[in-house]
Amino acid sequence: MDRSDRLRALARELRAAAPGPRSAAWLADRFGISVRTVERDLETLRQSGLPISSQAGRDGGWALESGWALDRDDTQPPLSLTPAEALAVISALRAAAGSPFAEAGRSASLKILATLPADVRQREELLEARAHRSGQPAGRAGRLVAAAIEQQRVLHLVYADGQGALTERDVEPLGLLSGPNGWSLLAWCRLRHGIRGFLLARIRAARLLTEHAPGLARAELRELAGRDS
Repeated sequence: MDRSDRLRALARELRAAAPGPRSAAWLADRFGISVRTVERDLETLRQSGLPISSQAGRDGGWALESGWALDRDDTQPPLSLTPAEALAVISALRAAAGSPFAEAGRSASLKILATLPADVRQREELLEARAHRSGQPAGRAGRLVAAAIEQQRVLHLVYADGQGALTERDVEPLGLLSGPNGWSLLAWCRLRHGIRGFLLARIRAARLLTEHAPGLARAELRELAGRDS
């Protein structure tokens, strides 16, 4: 059994035992490996996102949260990627640096890295060290913009125009655009009563409001995306 298959088998075993624990010694005997290997594999699963806890003591062990186990289909194994596929996905996620998705991309990269063998992780680290990016990071404003789109909420902006003049406005987020000047928020501007594009680099402050943003139909968005803003 290779490591990928073993990780899936360990996850299934913990699901079957939930909410009770399995000791590392029991799992080592079950899969014919050392206790140290079991603990390393379980830590890998935990870093990849599985809610696994460990307890010391005679009746302790490793356990998977029961709610997670009941909500998932045990017949479906965790996502398995070849080393080449994993490196391709991580490279794409690294390219999100500077975008509103930078933080989520870093988190996803760490989860994928945790499942890779040591030699593949070293290759990825070498690629990362040789990668150079330009442009300003989206920062906190970018994260709030992404959250507003995801949660369909109105966003209050303090925005600077090309001459540096500041205005405050409430906008209804519609989507994100990536162009030669960086990332922009496409939104319905209540101040201007129309669709506007807001460069993230010019957003001086942003605040999520509780009000729901109605948004537009997909056909309208496709038409707007094809226009110059």
